[in-house]
Amino acid sequence: MTLQYLMDENVNPVYANQLRRRYPDLVVWAIGEPNTPFKGTLDPEILLWCESNNFILVTNNRTSMPVHLADHLNQNRHVPGIFILNPAMNIGETIEELIFMAECSLEAEYQDKIIHLPIS
Repeated sequence: MTLQYLMDENVNPVYANQLRRRYPDLVVWAIGEPNTPFKGTLDPEILLWCESNNFILVTNNRTSMPVHLADHLNQNRHVPGIFILNPAMNIGETIEELIFMAECSLEAEYQDKIIHLPIS
């Protein structure tokens, strides 16, 4: 299974660019690009978009995202997953981790979960 990633607007664009360059078959979109939520979209709306479009959210939002996910789940909703970036990892390590996860994940493995990188 190959995951699809939606990069949060506060994630450095270099992550999406490097993922696209190194793994062109991986679907990587960023907030503010065509067919994605607009920049400034509230987190609860982003989770709804991820649920509807089957994208895992990649974010560095450690503070409010757990609260938004809990609210989302309490409304009997689901999300394919949320990956939270680790500031101690460099860009290359993070790219490798996201590629590894995309290549080795089982279907729905991260559903309704927040995963803090790294997992490998």
